[in-house]
Amino acid sequence: MASAFSTSVLIVLVILPGASNSSSAVDEEEKALLQSHWWSGKNISSRCEWHVIVCNDAGSITNISLSSFHYQSSSPPQFQAMNWTAFPNLVNLYLSQINLSGIIPENIGALTNLTRLEISKNNLTGQLPRSISNLIHLVMLDVSHNGLSGSIPSSLGNLKNLLNLELSLNKLSGSIPSTLGNLSSLNNLQLSYNSLTGEIPKEIGQLNNLVSLYVDGNMLSGPIPLEIGKLKNLTVLNLSYNNLTGLVLPTLGNLTNLKHLDLKRNHLQAPFPIGNLKNLEYLDVSYNKLTGPILSNFASLSSLISLFLSYNQINGFIPQEIGNLKCLTDLYLSNNNLKGTVPSTLQKLTNLEYLDLSVNNLQGSIPLSLYDLTPLRILDLSLNQISGTLNPKIENLKCLSNINLSNNKIFGRIPSEIGNFSWSVRIDFSHNMLSGEIPSNLCNQSYLYLSYNKFSEKAVSEFNSFCGLNGSSSRTNSAKRSMEIFIPITSFFVILMAAWFVSPCVAKKKESEERRVKKGDVFSIWNYDGKIAYEDIIEATEDFDIKYCIGTGAYGSVYRAQLPSGKIIALKRLHQLESLEPSLDRHFQNEVKMLTSVRHRNIVKLYGFCLHNSCKFLVCEYMEKGSLLQVLSNAEEAKEMSWSKRVNIIKGIANALFYMHHDCASTILHRDISSSNILLNSELEAFVSDFGTARILDTNSSNQTLLVGTIGYVAPELAYTLSVTEKCDIYSFGVVTLETIMGRHPGEFISSWQNSCVQNLLLKDILDSRLPLPSFRKDAKDVLLVVTLALSCLHTDPRCRPSMKDVVKEFLVSKPPLMLPFKDISIQQLMNQESIFQK
Repeated sequence: MASAFSTSVLIVLVILPGASNSSSAVDEEEKALLQSHWWSGKNISSRCEWHVIVCNDAGSITNISLSSFHYQSSSPPQFQAMNWTAFPNLVNLYLSQINLSGIIPENIGALTNLTRLEISKNNLTGQLPRSISNLIHLVMLDVSHNGLSGSIPSSLGNLKNLLNLELSLNKLSGSIPSTLGNLSSLNNLQLSYNSLTGEIPKEIGQLNNLVSLYVDGNMLSGPIPLEIGKLKNLTVLNLSYNNLTGLVLPTLGNLTNLKHLDLKRNHLQAPFPIGNLKNLEYLDVSYNKLTGPILSNFASLSSLISLFLSYNQINGFIPQEIGNLKCLTDLYLSNNNLKGTVPSTLQKLTNLEYLDLSVNNLQGSIPLSLYDLTPLRILDLSLNQISGTLNPKIENLKCLSNINLSNNKIFGRIPSEIGNFSWSVRIDFSHNMLSGEIPSNLCNQSYLYLSYNKFSEKAVSEFNSFCGLNGSSSRTNSAKRSMEIFIPITSFFVILMAAWFVSPCVAKKKESEERRVKKGDVFSIWNYDGKIAYEDIIEATEDFDIKYCIGTGAYGSVYRAQLPSGKIIALKRLHQLESLEPSLDRHFQNEVKMLTSVRHRNIVKLYGFCLHNSCKFLVCEYMEKGSLLQVLSNAEEAKEMSWSKRVNIIKGIANALFYMHHDCASTILHRDISSSNILLNSELEAFVSDFGTARILDTNSSNQTLLVGTIGYVAPELAYTLSVTEKCDIYSFGVVTLETIMGRHPGEFISSWQNSCVQNLLLKDILDSRLPLPSFRKDAKDVLLVVTLALSCLHTDPRCRPSMKDVVKEFLVSKPPLMLPFKDISIQQLMNQESIFQK
């Protein structure tokens, strides 16, 4: 029977000059594997058939690629338990994220053919052995995210072929060795978040091929070396969170390819060099000692997306030319000595989402043009000298989550239009001169601060009565009338705490992952003889006997099969009768098309497929636990899914969607994210599946579509617009996130959030009762974060939902300790994280 197969198995071609082919060397490798106890219970003699090992023609190991997906053991492997001298032909060693412990042994230096050593995200301790300098063929050295201590060996400067050196997130101390300047081929140098001291060596300026330099989060002192201005290929420079002093040198203006410049949290002084930074997208020099005015030539940074100048001593006016930064989404100028008015040219910043001009000496009224910036999420003009009245056009800010105009001189009435938002906005108009009636529709706002204004007692009483506050929230002092109104209701919208750059001006990254096939693996045969693989599958399933069926999908059945090699796979088969239905056949072929074009650790792998008229099936990675829906529906399995595992499941889904939305050459929309389409492996790691309805976003069309997806997960706007965007996937992600935390579909909860009967609902009351409340601080903070993010994803206005870039970056931001016991936190308080986390 004719069949066509496509495989996504990774391909590695290894050419080893002078590789050892002797049987004694092979015997030594076998002995080393046995003595390490890394693979207890496995047949070591068949190691060359394992997915994680590649051998040369003589049977000697050339690649070991072990990850958390493939290493399963009750005890963590010890790095020094392996006799590394037994592997003279090893070229690639990848051992990241397998809970590897112990020290990096000196005998690692025996691997003289090694080109890639990646052992990041483990529990390694001790020092970097000096023998690493023997690995002169290394192009990649990644030991980040461990617990390594001691100094960086100066002998690393001998690794002249090194392209990538990553030592971040360890406990390394001492100075940065000047010998690193000898690594003339280096593209990427990451030394972030260690305890390094001393000055940045001027020899860094010799790294002419350097593209990214990260030394943030250390204790480095002294000035920024002039020589850094010679790194003409640099696109990322991060020197933040150090003790650097002196001027921000003008030589940085020579870095014409620079896109990301982060100098925050130092002691740097003005002037700031603009130079020829025409490609700069991100600039953060906040929390320094910059003085002088904001120069008008800042407007020449035409690619700038995020600008952070807060917490300096900048004075003068905000230049009108700032309106020329058309790509800007984040503008933070707070806590300076700026004067003058808010420039009307800000209306040109049509992508602006975050505007913070607080704690300055700005005067005049709020320009009407500011109300035309419809993407604004946060507007903070507090602690200035701003006067004038509030304009009804404020209701144009449809994405607003936080507006703070407190401590100014604003007078007149509050326009009723400010209460027209269909979601909750944090409003702070306290310490002004507002008067007149208080619009009754402001009762709908969860956080409303109006203290220290000039409202009459009658206006306060009427408002309190209308909102059911019985006057309990008002107070008067001898100097002036004051009122504080705080109205808690249940709401699904939250204030996003960090500003992340999101703009169509940011170019999408190209997918460039290497494909590898291991010799001897049954799937490599499919490249040459599809018939053999087809016969194996028919034999393994006894011609798709129903006893191998483990579930049914939207357009077929799923079978479990064990092939002659021992590999277990999942077969998704479109039945012959169903294949006659054109729409189901299109879905099937669409899934093949999508899965063969994507590759991500949280997306189900497609190993092959058959598209013969009489038999159509996909061959996919097998997931032992089935779907998320199945696990949540089973009481015993749900209890095994701890809070930390549930948070990791949510992060896995978020990472997959981030990849589809932002990292693919063209944005891919899944369109059917639901708990039944999230599969879990034996370690309860999440994988997005079922791409039958997925499609590529066409930026040149309206993207109108038939309504597809699973009821209860579909974004509400699809019901009337039929226009699909990535925000539809984000809404579905919000539903799945709540479902994972609640242990059940949140449909009733979603539909009743505006009902007054749930306004005081506590978070603990909606969590899955089959688990005890989070007892660890990290679990508590993580659960709060994912619920907060889920609520923001469920915003009724799709423009106000975060992007997946926003969501993923929130997971990377460290949250401070909680102010309140977890059991006392309500849903309404999640709209204002400042009331939950310590400052």
